[in-house]
Amino acid sequence: MIRIGIDTGGTFTDVVAIDEDNGRAVAGKVPSTPADPSRGFLAAVRRALTLLDAVPHDIAVVSHGTTVATNQLLQGKVESLGFITTAGFEHLLEIARQSVPDGYGNSYFWVKPPRIVPADLVRGVGGRLDADGEEVRAFNTADAKEAARFLKAAGVRSIGVSFLHSYANAEHEQAMRDILEAEFPEAAVSISSDVLPEYREYERSMTTLVDAAVKPTVAGYVGRIRERLDALTGNARSVPFYVMKSNGGVLSAEEVVRQPVTTVLSGPAAGALGAALISAHAGFDRILTLDGGGTSTDVAVVLHGEPAVTTEGGVGGYPSKIPMIDVVTVGAGGGSVAWLAPEGTLKVGPRSAGADPGPVCYGRGGTEVTVTDAHLVLGRIPDGLLGGEVPLDRDAARAGLAVLGGKLGLSQEAVAAGILEISAWNQANALRQVTIKRGLDVRDFQLTAFGGSGALLACRLVDILGVRGVLVPPDPGNVSAFGLLTVDVRNDYVQTYVRRHDRVDVGRVRALFAELQASAAKALHAEGFAEPEQVFKRSADLRYFGQAYEVRVPVPEEDFGPQAAEAVVEAFHAAHEGMYGYSFRGDERQSAEWVNLRVTGIGPIRRPEIAEVAVRSGGEPEPSGVRPVWFDETPVEAAIHHRRALMHGDRVRGPAIIEEYGSTVPVHPGFVCAVDRWGNLLLTQEERPC
Repeated sequence: MIRIGIDTGGTFTDVVAIDEDNGRAVAGKVPSTPADPSRGFLAAVRRALTLLDAVPHDIAVVSHGTTVATNQLLQGKVESLGFITTAGFEHLLEIARQSVPDGYGNSYFWVKPPRIVPADLVRGVGGRLDADGEEVRAFNTADAKEAARFLKAAGVRSIGVSFLHSYANAEHEQAMRDILEAEFPEAAVSISSDVLPEYREYERSMTTLVDAAVKPTVAGYVGRIRERLDALTGNARSVPFYVMKSNGGVLSAEEVVRQPVTTVLSGPAAGALGAALISAHAGFDRILTLDGGGTSTDVAVVLHGEPAVTTEGGVGGYPSKIPMIDVVTVGAGGGSVAWLAPEGTLKVGPRSAGADPGPVCYGRGGTEVTVTDAHLVLGRIPDGLLGGEVPLDRDAARAGLAVLGGKLGLSQEAVAAGILEISAWNQANALRQVTIKRGLDVRDFQLTAFGGSGALLACRLVDILGVRGVLVPPDPGNVSAFGLLTVDVRNDYVQTYVRRHDRVDVGRVRALFAELQASAAKALHAEGFAEPEQVFKRSADLRYFGQAYEVRVPVPEEDFGPQAAEAVVEAFHAAHEGMYGYSFRGDERQSAEWVNLRVTGIGPIRRPEIAEVAVRSGGEPEPSGVRPVWFDETPVEAAIHHRRALMHGDRVRGPAIIEEYGSTVPVHPGFVCAVDRWGNLLLTQEERPC
């Protein structure tokens, strides 16, 4: 039986498939189809079957990383959305948070972005709960019916419902949902007590509205894929279909439709997890992942095999307070456009040429030069991508660079080098954001570069950042698709419980953890995992009393009691000191405060095995040819190696180019590339004489 992982990117749709009967694995790419991504998805399924000489009935499961929700939010396509909240709090979205990008120095020039829901599509409903969930005023059914009828008449498609303190008691929101189902059944409805039962009204409301906004899009997309998969298999059986979540797990497509906000960082999460597994297997436990695609580059931190997780993320300016792998994205991909700022300086990105028309060298009508055009003119990539399936027009790229260079008074090669230098610094700054700005020393980390364009600037990043070295996995352009085959089914549940530590009711906390775990167990059972297979992880968000931010720490798995509570607080002190350089351990004036209780339910899957590569018995790897490549101001003759010909123990010294289907690794002068037992390329800087 065959397991298939498919990651849809802006330029290509990547696929990795594993035949579990014989352990054979294949990787491939097909062009993305932005107008209808489900067509590219099905083309990837067919490509996998062709590579394995298999038939549709051999498919055991398909896992998918999607950018459908992400792209909708990034492009600001949030329309026909209504909001229902507690009467008197209708301006909740307008008040928002006092947050000015880039500090107060730019506040005079900053224009507040438009609200996700315009004021005329917000309705208040009477009724009130206190912070403990006790009813202060009864739910006003007449207000609720009027709100439902008003929004129906206004033509909205989706509605978010967020009442004050509903994280403590969901009854009012559930009553509102019942009325909407009766009065306006065609609307997509999200209620905050289902999406995010956590305090902080603005973030909870925004996350709920994001969930409601993307529900029709995600439901339509998943529905089209399900129809195409069923048609491919002749409707003889329904192939299990999972979608990657932002938290690093997968969920059945049917469940994802009910909670689509969990997919807003689906694709980048899969890449970080795949890179984490590969790097840990190679013996590295402090990793920076760099996923370079056609549109952007995603970076993350992995410690001891686990990517960092946050609940402080967002997409397109919309905060989404859901658990997600802590990924920073910068517009520095292969398709990033080079342009001149009004003051005459050269800029690169964040705008991308995408898959259509693509870079100038694609010959599809693109007129703006990109990072890919610069690599091609400098000889760092071959004249065709994907083993020649996508031919590149070097003359067209040179002509485009000549126009841009003419405006700057630079040669084609000089402006191309400038484009790559700017792109490298954009990536370096993203890596600094996830390390130096968070108290981590970038020099302690190994960089794992993957994605179609991920390794192209790897040597320059070593120069800029001083990382220990770079690991480039086999089939680097398909690591995100591979990552989809390594992740477990995963669900997160949270309950707000704000108490100072000395006032914590241990019995109440134990009961809340039990309720959360029961919900997680029920969801895992629905996904096909029996009780003995289920795994649960507990955690809690704590802070010092008076702080506005929390630190998440693990909670012992045994029955929660006084000793476990003290262990959690001690773990909080240690984590706070590690993150911020200080703690108030032993200071009675600064008590710890509990904020949120969390349970993650995990349904483990069997991970693919990573095979060893052959060892070279003697001699050095022979290059397949040479070509002139610009690494500095003048070209040098660089040896060309095909990665499939390299074996364990081989060492390639720069200047050299290592090519494979889907990716290229330029080895700069002064660098050496070694092949480890798993087929990974390990780039390091050679010792230089003093």
